Amino acid sequence: MGCCQSSLMLRVREGGDTHPHPDKKEKEKEKEKEKEKENHKDQAPYLRNHQKESLAVAVPATVAPAAPDRWWLSFSEFSLAELKAATDNFSSEFIVSESGDKPPNLVYKGRLRDHWIAVKKFPKAAWPDPKQFVEEASGVGNLRHPRLANLIGYCCDADHRLLVAQYMPNDTLAKHLFHWENQTIEWAMRLRVAHYIAQALNYCSSEGRPLYHDLNAYRVLFDEEGDPRLSCFGLIKNSRDGKSYSTNLAYTPPEYLRNGRVTPESVIYSFGTVLLDLLSGKHIPPSQALDMIQGKNNMLLMDSHLEGKFSIEEANVVVNLASKCLQYEPRERPDTKDLVTTLAPLHTKPDVHSHIMLGIPKQEEAPSTPQRPLSAMGEACSRMDLTAIHQILVATHYRDDEGTNELSFQEWTQQMRDMLEARKRGDCAFRDKDFKTAIDNYSQFIDVGTMVSPTVFARRSLCYLLCDQPDPALRDAMQAQCVYPDWPTAFYMQSVALAKLDMQKDATDMLNEAAALEEKRQRGGRGS
Repeated sequence: MGCCQSSLMLRVREGGDTHPHPDKKEKEKEKEKEKEKENHKDQAPYLRNHQKESLAVAVPATVAPAAPDRWWLSFSEFSLAELKAATDNFSSEFIVSESGDKPPNLVYKGRLRDHWIAVKKFPKAAWPDPKQFVEEASGVGNLRHPRLANLIGYCCDADHRLLVAQYMPNDTLAKHLFHWENQTIEWAMRLRVAHYIAQALNYCSSEGRPLYHDLNAYRVLFDEEGDPRLSCFGLIKNSRDGKSYSTNLAYTPPEYLRNGRVTPESVIYSFGTVLLDLLSGKHIPPSQALDMIQGKNNMLLMDSHLEGKFSIEEANVVVNLASKCLQYEPRERPDTKDLVTTLAPLHTKPDVHSHIMLGIPKQEEAPSTPQRPLSAMGEACSRMDLTAIHQILVATHYRDDEGTNELSFQEWTQQMRDMLEARKRGDCAFRDKDFKTAIDNYSQFIDVGTMVSPTVFARRSLCYLLCDQPDPALRDAMQAQCVYPDWPTAFYMQSVALAKLDMQKDATDMLNEAAALEEKRQRGGRGS
């Protein structure tokens, strides 16, 4: 977290050591506070009120209620009444899960606030401890990536345990591969699916979520553009202690059969079975496929509907990768980076939209909101002019932080002064365009967690963008909104990060939202 610049802060900084040091009791209290902050440091940023009580500074539990067209940017708690209304009281007609998810873990389609959602319902026995369920959901809810069907919320009400995700309207990979009616998936699209899912797994692994439970063709979903995404539901096991694989044991990683544990290497094995599905258009047991590969009969694996319509050279690359993924010994399998590196060079027709290759009509988009006149910040963000954004953030300094923190006299400690010095070093580096140094110093300031500053998050977000790291840039912009829900700059920074992630529609929506907030402020809102 960061801090604000108030008149009190200025007086203390100018006064040096003129204030008295805490007495022994106060020092003991400070130590207790530090222990508490350490316990909370790794928790998700979107903490509910009952989870925040031991934090030194009260941070808003979530970002402000998200508009329907940008729900995926927030992670929220939904009421049971909302989800019942959205799914017609969990009507069987709203069930969309296929054989990849069987009772009691059903997935429902729902309509909430003019937006489609997917709701996964667990029995209480799966997660008897509500705190553990919320912590698990919050961990996954922090992930945001264009290759994921992102988790946007949860419900933990009495005996009910539910997850809420973005709804993907164009079915599953299993449906398009195994149960197609008009056309099978063309070769380039199959390569795109493999590459995108590898990217999703690599992202999750890099964010400390390397385990994916029961990865199969039913977990790969297609969004409104026809792009493949990995379901976020597989990042959370079906129960606290229950089994993680619901598929036939013939497709289960051998080490899971031995010890019942899912490891990162188990996920790679399951990815290998998905590659077999893409190659063959059928669900072939790995042992049978490996016999074919070892017998140099690679082409026997190929889907007959693709005959003459694929590159044998590319097919051999995918077959060899599948073989490596399906090795009996986990240590002999590649990691997620290897998957991406191997699949990236293959020809996926980057100039052709996924919905065309998939043979589905593109979802018609609602007319966009008329663009409001933009401020200098808005214009800079709409042009993706990072230099202009930098100049504006330097010029505005910390004036928007005023009022986000009120510190007691006892909270001024040596640690506090060290923290402010870290921020000062970050500000100097930011001004001098030494963005990596700025990131390091702002991170030192944030990690202390004693005070909170939306401006520090916005500045570090821009630093990440200038270092070509849009994912952490988006997270920091979201954190700035968490601290200050109606701050236009937080929304503007999100719009730039989204554009960098090739999410143009979401970027435009966020830009319009920021402009609307600025307009509201000009009519009498907070600050300028």
